[in-house]
Amino acid sequence: MTDERSSRTCCGLTPTPAVEDALRTVYVLSGRAEPVTTSALARELGVTAPTVSAMVRRLDEHGLVERGGEQRVTLTPHGAGHARHVVRRHRVVETFLVRVLGMPWDAVHAEADRLEHAVSDALLERLDAFLGRPERDPHGDPVPRDGDGRDEDWGVRLDTAPPACHFVVERVYDRDPAALRHLADLGIRPGAGLDVVAQAPFGGPLWVRLDGRDHALGDTLVRLVHGRVAP
Repeated sequence: MTDERSSRTCCGLTPTPAVEDALRTVYVLSGRAEPVTTSALARELGVTAPTVSAMVRRLDEHGLVERGGEQRVTLTPHGAGHARHVVRRHRVVETFLVRVLGMPWDAVHAEADRLEHAVSDALLERLDAFLGRPERDPHGDPVPRDGDGRDEDWGVRLDTAPPACHFVVERVYDRDPAALRHLADLGIRPGAGLDVVAQAPFGGPLWVRLDGRDHALGDTLVRLVHGRVAP
């Protein structure tokens, strides 16, 4: 699969920020194995359902997505190529903002969302080379490469990890700045190792141990943390 910078020449659809945001969001939600519906897209993009429906219809007409039952949306192979390139720009920009400009990881998603649409292929290549071709961004998300058609692997979500296991954090979903700040304060970042202590009954928090201290994590937080169970 070859990533495309623009759909203008091959699809006839101008790659506006709204188009690119929609493609990226479908890609990320699909990678997380979450239902990609018009309502889910509207919630993630912060727009109305009719606006999303009109956008999905346009993307479908240009061969970038397919619409299914229950308002489900999936990327076509061609649409996935475009989406991966948008994702690549977004994650390279996030990495630059953190590593070079020293911005906190909870502030870069919104900034990258604005900047990614203005980054040319030439600038992207220079940024990528300057950063040493990073494999992952500050949140642990893999940086796609041209011609790389692999699906994203989000691994095990913390709330599904078995009790009394050692869990290595690999990725943290980056859509909630306040949650990212709190997790960072606790030391829960990609690369951190923690022990799953116990799940409190009746919908209570998940207790984890990190650096000898116990922390209670609510449902919102544990659903953001992904990684692997260490042997």
